[in-house]
Amino acid sequence: MIISKNPYTGEEISKFKEFTKKDIETALNNADNRFQSWKTTGFTERAKLMQELAKELKKNSKEYATDISLEMGKPISQAIAEIEKCAWVCEYYAENAEKQLANQIIKTDASESYVSFEPLGIILAIMPWNYPFWQVFRFAAPALMAGNIAVLKHASNVMKSAENIQKAFERAGFPKDCFQSLVIGSDKVEDIIRDPRVKAATLTGSNPAGSAVASVAGEEIKKTVLELGGSNALVVFEDADLEETIKTCVMARFQNTGQSCIAGKRLLLHKNIADDFLEEFTKQVRELKAGDPMDEESFIGVLAREDLAEDIDEQVQKSVNMGAKIILGGNRDAAYYEPTILLNVKPGMPVFDEETFGPVIGVTTFKDEKEAVNLVNLSKFGLGVSIFTNNMDFAKGLIPQFEDGAVFINDLVKSDPRLPFGGTKVSGYGRELSEHGIREFVNRKTVYIK
Repeated sequence: MIISKNPYTGEEISKFKEFTKKDIETALNNADNRFQSWKTTGFTERAKLMQELAKELKKNSKEYATDISLEMGKPISQAIAEIEKCAWVCEYYAENAEKQLANQIIKTDASESYVSFEPLGIILAIMPWNYPFWQVFRFAAPALMAGNIAVLKHASNVMKSAENIQKAFERAGFPKDCFQSLVIGSDKVEDIIRDPRVKAATLTGSNPAGSAVASVAGEEIKKTVLELGGSNALVVFEDADLEETIKTCVMARFQNTGQSCIAGKRLLLHKNIADDFLEEFTKQVRELKAGDPMDEESFIGVLAREDLAEDIDEQVQKSVNMGAKIILGGNRDAAYYEPTILLNVKPGMPVFDEETFGPVIGVTTFKDEKEAVNLVNLSKFGLGVSIFTNNMDFAKGLIPQFEDGAVFINDLVKSDPRLPFGGTKVSGYGRELSEHGIREFVNRKTVYIK
């Protein structure tokens, strides 16, 4: 039995009976049968259904968002925004998939030669709890528009959201078994990846989980896309617009109670503006309203589980023992962790080296651009970096020096259906979203006609 608990109250929300081997076999068989017909549908039909799905998400956003907030503690206003973003990605691919997957004509010695983009079949998605809908939809919308079938293994603490996602597809009119949620634990994943009907896998989650999935898929010679952890830097140069930069940095670190792979987790400040920046930054963080996730005024909720709050507290305390100084927060109450700022953070400390998945930010100062770039690239992660400066020529000159998958200038790192999303180093490989994402799970078939 898989049990969902409300991390704010500790109350049990719902129970789900885990799939048996027979249930899994039935689900995969149904998915495989559905693929045989779904792959022959035209883009017009798929797009119509995807637009209906967008309407369904908008119409019932509060219903779906409420279960997100109850299951993993996301403030309700942010949960509603998450559902609305899912509607956007559905609309984007409904409008763009056909041209993104149109035959690519290439002139050769042949009378005709081109690349076609054809669906692979069943794709397994292994998804995390922190954005229970968005992480799924940014995979599912392009995958289904490309003609694939999706099966989902969601995080155990958000099985109600997983059920709701399947419900949304069915309410929108998608043929049965185009999208299925599998009620399973992690111990069932390996066998599913190895099943010959499953053609590829995508995972968003921790580095150990990504390594395990990639290892099994590699043995089976199956394609994977991995979106793993991050420790994004927020780099503030001396000439930055401090008022706007501070607002952006507060949002970058503390939205979703800091539980985001692309959150700004390391604050790198030029030494000449560090004091002024921190005075106002600390003031704004202190004023963030924490409380019941179901309260529309709450900006900070609880972490999704109490053990996650314990983990981040341990990272903070270890860093303090190594010389970091807490200037705000640092206290835990069950699954709640106070928004926390640490000064004097250096490489080697957990809050610099590791991913901090909660409302904690470490501050490090630098003296020049060379030191700033080195501090950014010291991380084993490579998801994204934000730099703040009013000199665009200077900023553009820095872009090639960063090793990350994304560089955002004067804004927080965020995913956008129109742009590819993914990382380097231990942050994973492959890309989601845009035309790059929809082409990850297709057969790029070369056609040569003499």
